[in-house]
Amino acid sequence: MISVWKNAKESVDRVISRFNKKVQASRLLLQKRRSRYHAKDLTKRQVRGRAVKREEYRAIREKNRFR
Repeated sequence: MISVWKNAKESVDRVISRFNKKVQASRLLLQKRRSRYHAKDLTKRQVRGRAVKREEYRAIREKNRFR
């Protein structure tokens, strides 16, 4: 549970801003959005294919890094 306490000389807008930053940092909303719908697990072939693609993209990005 995320909680934020208001300081004596702090505005409500500032408290809301701090709360929003804490929520974003905790990645709680991201987890809830992902769990909203059930997604089938990936097959071994899909996992491996994505890993290969990821390595290709990293290699391209690394090659273009020193241009």
